[in-house]
Amino acid sequence: MNYQETLDYIASINWKGSVLGLERIRTLLNMLGNPQKDLKFVHIGGTNGKGSTAAFTSSVLVEAGLKVGLFISPYIEVFNERMQINNEYISDDELAEITSYIRPFADSMEDKPTEFELNTAISLVYYQRNACDIVVFEVGMGGELDSTNVIDSPEVAVITAIGLDHTVELGDTIEKIAATKSGIIKEGCSTVLYKQVESVTEVIAERCKKVNSRLYISEPENVKFTGVCVDYQSFEYPGYGELRIPLIGGYQLQNVAVALKVIEALRDRGYDISDEAVRNGLAKTKWPGRFEVINKDPLFIVDGAHNPHGIKATTSSLKDIFKDEKLTFIFGVMADKDYMDMVNQVAPLAKEVLCVTPDNPRALEAAELAKIYEGMGIPATPCASIGEAVDMAFEKAGKDGIICALGSLYQIGDIKRYKKKNY
Repeated sequence: MNYQETLDYIASINWKGSVLGLERIRTLLNMLGNPQKDLKFVHIGGTNGKGSTAAFTSSVLVEAGLKVGLFISPYIEVFNERMQINNEYISDDELAEITSYIRPFADSMEDKPTEFELNTAISLVYYQRNACDIVVFEVGMGGELDSTNVIDSPEVAVITAIGLDHTVELGDTIEKIAATKSGIIKEGCSTVLYKQVESVTEVIAERCKKVNSRLYISEPENVKFTGVCVDYQSFEYPGYGELRIPLIGGYQLQNVAVALKVIEALRDRGYDISDEAVRNGLAKTKWPGRFEVINKDPLFIVDGAHNPHGIKATTSSLKDIFKDEKLTFIFGVMADKDYMDMVNQVAPLAKEVLCVTPDNPRALEAAELAKIYEGMGIPATPCASIGEAVDMAFEKAGKDGIICALGSLYQIGDIKRYKKKNY
C-alpha cells in the first residue's frame, strides 16, 4: 500500500467506533510478536490534559537525550501526528510499510480490530523497530479496557484531571470514571495523579496500595505564575527558579505541575534528567490546537476544548488574558456532550458567535446552536462551512479584534488548513 491507500484502509474500519476490550488487540499483537514487551512506557490517562501532559513529558525526555516515542489522539492536521519519535512525525513511507505488514494479520481475525486498536498496533511496531528508549503513551478512552492498556506495567502511570465524559462507557460519577481509569496502574509502577477532589484521590490511592505502586500527587500550589503574553507564560517552581512554557492558558500550569511530578518519579526510578533538560524541554514543547495562536492581526486563537471541564479552563484563561474584552467565537460542539454547559460558559465572553457543524456524525447542527445563542440575546450566525466561518470572523473582528475557535478538536485542523491557505 502507498500512503493514501494506507489512510483509506485505516479509515475503512472507522465505522466500528470505540469498542472497549483487550481481546482483539492482544490477539493482533500476539501475531505480531508482542512488540510492546520490548518497550518502556509513561502511560497517561484522564479526562482532560492528557495530551498537554504527554507533550511536556516527551519534550523534556528528548532534551534529556532519550529516544522518545509519543502516541497521541486525535490528530489536528495530518494523521502522522499520532505517532512521533523525538518530535518528528512518522514518515508516509514508514506508516505505509508498517500498515502493509500488519494488514494481513488484522484481516485474518474473525473479530477484527477497531481503528484505534489498529493505530495502537502500528505505533507499537514503529517504536519497537526504532528501538525507542521510552514511549509516552496516551490513553484513547477510559483506562482499564482501552487498547493502550495491553502494555505490561509502565514506568509511570499518569492520571490527569478527571471529569464527566464518556459516561455511558465509563460510569456516571467521577469516582466510577476514576476507578476505570485507574486500570492503567499496575504492579510496581510509579503513579502520578493530578491533584483533584478527595474522593478521586481515595480511589487512586486504593488502587496504588493494591498493586504496590508509589503514588505522587501533583503540587499546583507550588507553581507560581509570573507572567503571560501571547507567545508564552512563565512561572516559578521550587528547585528550578523561573520556567517558561509556550502553551498559553492557566490550565496548562496545572498540566505542567503533573509533568514535573512525572519527571520526579522517573528520576526516582533512575532516569538521568537534568534541570537543564527540564528547563529546555518545557520551553520547546509543541502542542498544536491547544490555545494556539495562528494569527496576530487580528489575534486568532484555536483551542480544542470539547467538554465542560475543558471549556471552563479555556474561558478562564481568556478572562485572565483579555479581561473584559469581548471576543468573536467560532464554535461547534458534539450533540452527545453537555453542550448547554459549554454554551453558558462561552456566552459571557462573546461579542458574537459564528456557529459551525464539526465534520463528525455526532455533531450538533450549526443552526440549532445559533438558535440557542440568539435566545440568549447574543448575535449568532450558522455557517455552512469552516471556510465561511473563518472569512466572517476575520471580517467581523477587524485588525484589532480577537477570534477564538473552540468546542471540538475535529474542527481545529480544518480551521488551521483553511487559514494557512487563504490568509
